[in-house]
Amino acid sequence: MRAAGMGLQVIMIQFMKGRRYCEIDSLALVPNFEVAQHGRDDFVSKERPDRVDIELAQKGLEHAGKAIASGEYDVVILDEINVAVDFGLLAVQEVVRLVAERPVHVEVVLTGRYAPAELIEMADLVTEMREIKHFYSKGVEARKGIEY
Repeated sequence: MRAAGMGLQVIMIQFMKGRRYCEIDSLALVPNFEVAQHGRDDFVSKERPDRVDIELAQKGLEHAGKAIASGEYDVVILDEINVAVDFGLLAVQEVVRLVAERPVHVEVVLTGRYAPAELIEMADLVTEMREIKHFYSKGVEARKGIEY
């Protein structure tokens, strides 16, 4: 959001997401910010991912490579790519190569839990968000406009 607000071109490529979340609708109102989803509106099995999930993740990675190399974008966000690697949808070596070969002026942001050590090692900034307490554990359902 900060980059788009400064007039930079941003694309967020989402992995393992195919549902039209409300935040995607909000981002449509932000100039210079594109979103591309490469997933389906279903949960992915970590133990036995469906072939279509692997194919969609590969298409997302291909899209990311083209976006990074295109010269059109200042910031490329690879949303949930770490989870896609953890689930075996993508090989960590493919993601490492993508980041390593990026033009120096392109900021690449990788999100999602379970970041592999190889990506943490090559990163300039790593943050971790962890749950300490969640109302779901009390049986509270997701609230419209807050969690979905």
